[in-house]
Amino acid sequence: MQAPQSTVDPSEIAKFEAMAAEWWDPTGKFKPLHMLNPCRLDYITQQIAAEFDRDLSSDAPFSDLRLLDIGCGGGLLSEPMARLGADVVGADAAAGNIPVAQVHAQQSGLDIDYRHTTAEALAEAGEQFDVVLNMEVVEHVADPLSYLTATQQLLKPGGLQICSTINRNPKSYAMAIFGAEVVMRWLPRGTHEWSKFITPDELFDLLTKSGLTPVDRKGFVFNPVFWSWSLSERDLSVNYVTASTKPR
Repeated sequence: MQAPQSTVDPSEIAKFEAMAAEWWDPTGKFKPLHMLNPCRLDYITQQIAAEFDRDLSSDAPFSDLRLLDIGCGGGLLSEPMARLGADVVGADAAAGNIPVAQVHAQQSGLDIDYRHTTAEALAEAGEQFDVVLNMEVVEHVADPLSYLTATQQLLKPGGLQICSTINRNPKSYAMAIFGAEVVMRWLPRGTHEWSKFITPDELFDLLTKSGLTPVDRKGFVFNPVFWSWSLSERDLSVNYVTASTKPR
């Protein structure tokens, strides 16, 4: 059998391999993700609860939902999803991230299935999930449409995909690259390539072409005064997130 073609970009994977040990350091190279995580989790949990009619105030509201966190890194999203009761598979193409995630999950008393693999390999194996978290990955792959087609194939009919990325415009260059990498030094220089950023309309078009139905999109907005992130209905100028469903 021919191996599935991968959209993994080796140069992108190497960047994150070099930072793997710092995933759980809130003041390290992943400080921006630690700061953004509460806002991301708010959007994710609300979308899953609405789509699958779950009560977030109950114990283990996501029980019996199988969830894939693709590009899981050190597990910053996988662990909260496991705590909410989901059966979580965390997958990452950067091999160095997996032991970091495994050790932290064990220390936290969580049972998470972490794997060094790709979306294409999981789809080829026939894996199926109720929810796919596809956060800050699509701007790092070699072929966004092929990649999103693979993540669509991983969803069960009626499943939900949450996908976030960065808009492509002068403001996103100023904030996500010059601001985050040069001025604030939150990330190593070269972590992002502005040319790979994707506008909301482009992402909606890619999601539709992949076989999904986009149902929502919102912005993640950073407030430098309060040093915090919030969701916005209108401001998708830099970081933003989408929700899409797979037709039944």
